Amino acid sequence: MPLFTITSRDAQTDARTGMLELAHGSVETPVFMPVGTNGSVKAIAHPTLVEMHYSVMLANTYHLYLRPGLEVIRSGGGLHRFIGWNHNILTDSGGFQVFSLANLRDVTPEGVHFRSHVDGSSHMFTPESVIDAQAIFGSDIAMPLDVCSPPEIDIAEACRGVKLTDDWLKRSVVQRELYRPEWSGELFGIVQGGFYPELRRESARRTAESELSGNAIGGLSVGEPFSQFLELLSYTAPLLPHERPRYLMGIGTPDYVLAAIERGIDMFDCVYPTRTARTGTVLTRSGPISIKKSRYASDHEPIDTECNCRACTTHSRAYLRHLFKTREILGIMLATEHNLLFLQRLLREARDAVGAGRFPEFKRQTLLSYSGGAK
Repeated sequence: MPLFTITSRDAQTDARTGMLELAHGSVETPVFMPVGTNGSVKAIAHPTLVEMHYSVMLANTYHLYLRPGLEVIRSGGGLHRFIGWNHNILTDSGGFQVFSLANLRDVTPEGVHFRSHVDGSSHMFTPESVIDAQAIFGSDIAMPLDVCSPPEIDIAEACRGVKLTDDWLKRSVVQRELYRPEWSGELFGIVQGGFYPELRRESARRTAESELSGNAIGGLSVGEPFSQFLELLSYTAPLLPHERPRYLMGIGTPDYVLAAIERGIDMFDCVYPTRTARTGTVLTRSGPISIKKSRYASDHEPIDTECNCRACTTHSRAYLRHLFKTREILGIMLATEHNLLFLQRLLREARDAVGAGRFPEFKRQTLLSYSGGAK
């Protein structure tokens, strides 16, 4: 059975649906992957994610390497067993986290020296050590160490980043082969290049030549205007092999997600639905709601009458506001479940729309409703 099969295509755009066959089950695409940085999606239990039909969780190599550490996870039987999640796990390389340390890291051709944000201790990530860590995890999809360029980078530094990313990818491929056949995880490549189209093209070419299981687009949605995001995504996505899954890292709002699907992207991840839930923002078809506002103090309607999450079927907006105002943990838990179900429903409806040949109209109507709603 092939790793990735395209099951339908939209006639007017590059949107498509597919099936991704991984070691811990099949995944329908386009798919949104909730972020479980430390092996746990914040404020929600694993069984609830399964009830919502989430089949992939994203975890973070950098954070798990620091806490609880590789030996604890190894002795616990790998990451799936350690965290009690019998479904797919994508682990990113930790490169974004390391590069966000700014003055606490030093990049060399060998890898990245960095100091832990936890206790200041000194460490080094190399392409090989990052693959070693993900082999210990037993990741279903592993990401290689790459150079995450900041948005303000000049072309010379971006060019250096592309070369290092490519060199590190080649080393990652060699290291990954050492673990066959015991570890069945797939390795994706990552396109970088900053905001320079010519470097994006070169990075995409090098990544595609590696003939990996899938390809990711990094370095977008890092603070640039939406128009620039669209321009570079529209330029980059067609450069990647159409027969392999395409993963756009770090997006989770409806406008970004639907724009990416329209351009042929298959996979997404973002902290947006869970992070906003923790601040009292809940997502509805009419737009996000800040549930802590006084206007909801006596609003006894559900967050969304069309939603079947526990918050909407059991509780009111007034009760949810009360939980947040009194700092009850249940409020965050209910809002998190609601937001994740909202994203899951959005992706399911997008897949249905692609299959029915009506994705452009679905996107237009969805965003018209979402952008016009009350905040």
